Amino acid sequence: MGELQIKNLHVSAGEKQILKGVDLHVRAGEFHALMGPNGSGKSTLANAIMGHPNLEVTEGQIIFDGTDITEAAPDDRARAGLFMAFQYPVAIPGVTVAKYLRMVINAHREGRGEDAISLKDFRKTVEAAMALTKVPKEFSSRYLNDGFSGGEKKRMEILQLALTKPKLAVLDETDSGLDIDALNTVAAGVNTVSEGTDMGVLIITHYQRILHIIQPQFVHIMFEGRIVKEGGPELVTVLEEKGYGWIRDEVAAAA
Repeated sequence: MGELQIKNLHVSAGEKQILKGVDLHVRAGEFHALMGPNGSGKSTLANAIMGHPNLEVTEGQIIFDGTDITEAAPDDRARAGLFMAFQYPVAIPGVTVAKYLRMVINAHREGRGEDAISLKDFRKTVEAAMALTKVPKEFSSRYLNDGFSGGEKKRMEILQLALTKPKLAVLDETDSGLDIDALNTVAAGVNTVSEGTDMGVLIITHYQRILHIIQPQFVHIMFEGRIVKEGGPELVTVLEEKGYGWIRDEVAAAA
């Protein structure tokens, strides 16, 4: 199904408390946007969902498909159908894109109790995914993200999304550092991969431009470790017009 429920989540990094009681519910097939100024806790939430080892959940639960995964290992979460596209994808010199992608596919197949993919089927699968996400075939022989531009790294993330076909994708500031052409390519890739599926999407950003292409049904605004406002796509328009200052004012007035 791909249903994610976050209940009263408190998360610390070292001695610093970052998330201070987050509630969020993403159902299968839904597109949610999580917005907010820098430092509000958006990326911490994304990393907590995926089980980053440097974060400590001090209270609350993360439930995926009815199972409590609050203490689950990151690879178990990935095998269960969670995917995260990183804000800053890491380069791995010496490991080709093809080798890495085959390893990823086989890890998921192993999690489902299936045999490793044959080389012939792997080539077919990757070529189809590359065509879908407009990633050039010659990427296969390059070392993963080594010397890649920002746009190329983000396109690689979307290629992995197409290959793993997760139940729920968390896109952490996938739009950061992209020019308009790269942004359009990456956003169109997300839309194409999700088309005809019940994949849920949680897209995290503090810009509005990507949300004109990947259009969320639900928008949540985070400020100082909490979700302080929720609504529909109209909130994106309000933020374009007014920025985040009014959010600070509303939070201060309610304190």
